[in-house]
Order: sequence, then structure tokens, then C-alpha cells
Amino acid sequence: MRFSGKVVLVTGASRGIGRAIALAFGKDGAKVAVNYTKEKAKAEEVVKSIKASGSDAMPIKCDVSDEAQVKKMIGQIVKEFGRIDVLVNNAGIVFDAPFDERTTEQWKKTLAVDLDGVYFCCKYAVEHMKKQKYGRIINISSTSAVNTYKPTSIDYAAAKAGVVMFSKALAKELGRYNILVNAVAPGWVNTEMNLTLPQDFLKTEAERVFIGRFCDPDEIAKPVLFLASDDASFVNGELLVVDGGYQ
Repeated sequence: MRFSGKVVLVTGASRGIGRAIALAFGKDGAKVAVNYTKEKAKAEEVVKSIKASGSDAMPIKCDVSDEAQVKKMIGQIVKEFGRIDVLVNNAGIVFDAPFDERTTEQWKKTLAVDLDGVYFCCKYAVEHMKKQKYGRIINISSTSAVNTYKPTSIDYAAAKAGVVMFSKALAKELGRYNILVNAVAPGWVNTEMNLTLPQDFLKTEAERVFIGRFCDPDEIAKPVLFLASDDASFVNGELLVVDGGYQ
């Protein structure tokens, strides 16, 4: 197994893309910290599934937009598992609203979770990765960071674009410590977040994907595991777009 002996933290791992990533790491031998904010029962289900596959896991509650909580979370993981090797910053939120209806509170909350949360998790995980002289960080961005798919999620797009440049800058900073930083930009994925959108809109968007369908969360997990593995030992500072082709 590629990740035997490795410790992985996946934020926002109780459902959707994060859940798929956490389960994939567990099946590939990693010990997984399954972060959640509200959905404890779903996080515990993910942990149970990972343990059933033969790996260890722990649920861990933390609002990634709160720096003090993030610092505590990283400390708890290191205390429980002894180290932290891979960080997947997946937690994210989105509010759909036209620009002139967007509230300042929505704007601030989106950036706090989707961008500040990435910074906080990296800040405290990197402290331990430097000591180990090893680490892999994969930040989940979005194709909204490079194209305007939904102008009604302008704050989400801004935050995810920030994640891309943050990842590139951090990769340059940390490469000499054998800590690699990359980003993945999923396109349309079959998640609860997306499937609540109007059906006619979803149908039109699926037709714009070259493959003719939305992505399954597992199809995002596989590229993430590649970037965290030794197969990607010379991949650093990159943005991997996973959208099935889109026009």
C-alpha cells in the first residue's frame, strides 16, 4: 500500500469530495484524520469505513476558519498518530447570490473558510512537516478559479483563485524542506453542494463537459492520491484541472 505508515488529514471529510479522498487514503494504508464541522455522525461513518478497510482513523471536529481550533486540531492529530505527512485542504462553502444581493457577511465567511482555512491548516501542519523533512500538501481549488462558470458565486471564485496562487507561492517556499504543494481544480462534481442547483442548469452544464457528465467524487480522489504519492515526487507548485474537458 502506497501510504502505509503515513498520516493524512483531510478537511471537510464527512461528505462529498472530502469523504471520497479520506476513504481512498484509508484503503491505501494511511491513518486518516477525518475533519468535520457539524456532521459528526457522517464523519464517524467515514472513520468506521476506513477502519473496516484495515487502516486507522479518527474523527476530529474543527472549524478551519478559526485559527485557535486549527492549531488544536493539528496538535491532537500529532498526539494521536505521532506525525502528519499529508494535508488535503478540502473544506469549503459557497453562497449563491447575485453580486448586488451578496452580503458582506457571506463574503467574509466564504473567504474565511475557503482561503483563510487553507492558510491556517498549512501554517500549523508545516511546523511538523519541516521537522520530518517531509510533507505533501494538496489544496482543493476549483475550475471557478480560472473561469467564470457561475457569477453568482463570486466570493467562492475569488477564494479558490487565491488558493491557486497561495499553493504556487508556498511550493516555492517549502520545496527545499521536501514539502511539496500542489492544487487540484475540480470541475462539476456530483456532490450535495452542486446537486441542489436547478435541474435545467445542471443539464446544460453536463452537456458542456466533453465527457457528457459530471465527475464522481472518487474521480477527484484518485488525482489527489497521485499528488500525495511517491509517483509525484517531482511535481510541485502545479494546478491540476480535473473537469472532463469543458467548453
